[in-house]
Amino acid sequence: MSLVDLLGEEFLSSDQCLRALTHRSVNSNNNERLEYLGDSLLGFFVANWLFTHFPSYPEGDLTRMRAHLVKKDTLAEIAREHNLASHLVLGAGELKSGGLRRSSILADALEALIGAVFISKGYESACVFIEKLYTSRFSNIPTVDELKDAKTRLQELLQSNGENLPLYNIVEKQGKSGNETFSVQCVVENCNESFIGIGTSRRKAEQVAAEIAFEFVSKKNN
Repeated sequence: MSLVDLLGEEFLSSDQCLRALTHRSVNSNNNERLEYLGDSLLGFFVANWLFTHFPSYPEGDLTRMRAHLVKKDTLAEIAREHNLASHLVLGAGELKSGGLRRSSILADALEALIGAVFISKGYESACVFIEKLYTSRFSNIPTVDELKDAKTRLQELLQSNGENLPLYNIVEKQGKSGNETFSVQCVVENCNESFIGIGTSRRKAEQVAAEIAFEFVSKKNN
């Protein structure tokens, strides 16, 4: 479904919508304030939806599910499904550097659109818009175990075996600031294997290393 189908041509041509689709690289009349508003609205709507539809789930599980649904990667996927990039207004430099494909820009613009709908049409219309965006995702929310990151799953697995928590050490860092690559080793007690993860941040490298270690320890247990 296109944005025209979701919002209508009249709204898409409005000043508020244009502001929501204008990146800060263009001018000061951009979507940053609307993004702030849309982010808050989206977080509340999703939290309320989960609270209502999963009455027996504890706070920690609801938090994990909400984080999955509102994270930048999810928002960018939704934006791509509705071809939001074709409506974006970017500065020449941002456009040249591939801004229309950048997940962060797409995610921010989608949140700004939610904010624009709220300002122009009110809370109920914003809720309807969000629900339409999330129809398929509300029907296919991963299980709580699937939503746990690799470090959490490894930690829980080791604890269930009565073992100490893993250690993470940076073994190599390459590149200049802002364009670095990290290599991190995950050290598991009583295990001679070396689990090395590589990523564009220490956190990402740790997650990769933890995933490798988790797979190894799981197979070892079986």
